[in-house]
Amino acid sequence: MKAFLLALWEVAEVVIVAVIAVLIIRTFLIQPFLVSGASMEPNFNSGNYLIIDEITYSFREPKRGEVIVFRYPENPSTFYIKRVVGLPNEKVTIGKGIVSVVGGNDAIVLDEPYLPAGLKTSGNISVTLSGSEYFVLGDNRNYSYDSRSWGALPKENIIGVARLRLYPLNRVQAFSY
Repeated sequence: MKAFLLALWEVAEVVIVAVIAVLIIRTFLIQPFLVSGASMEPNFNSGNYLIIDEITYSFREPKRGEVIVFRYPENPSTFYIKRVVGLPNEKVTIGKGIVSVVGGNDAIVLDEPYLPAGLKTSGNISVTLSGSEYFVLGDNRNYSYDSRSWGALPKENIIGVARLRLYPLNRVQAFSY
């Protein structure tokens, strides 16, 4: 009986350590994310299973072109996935199908190689971001509910950056930006 209880205690220890490790990893380092909807097609499709890196933005700010997961500002219980286009203190302008950004003394028309050839960005918008706001757009510009509709994304809503696609298996991919 004593041997059985010792074996049972050993199993319980392993389970407890595993649960604690998973909770720490999911809370502070990475978390899974299931893409839902067509707003990021053709790069991310509904049903894609991603791993989100939650720790990078503790050490640096998001960069233009990175794909992020965040809490929707108007309903924080809803999570969105979009691409960072405008950074804090920049002015983002969309017009005639073109996205341009002015920051400091630099003005650029965005080169967006991740978009399908010939895709134009709809809208006629000019937004100046504060020191803690980002402008995000979906890759499927014609079918994306993004900063063009609801405005700038506060930094505190950002969960993390997409690092790995695990599913579907034929599209497994690590992302570096």
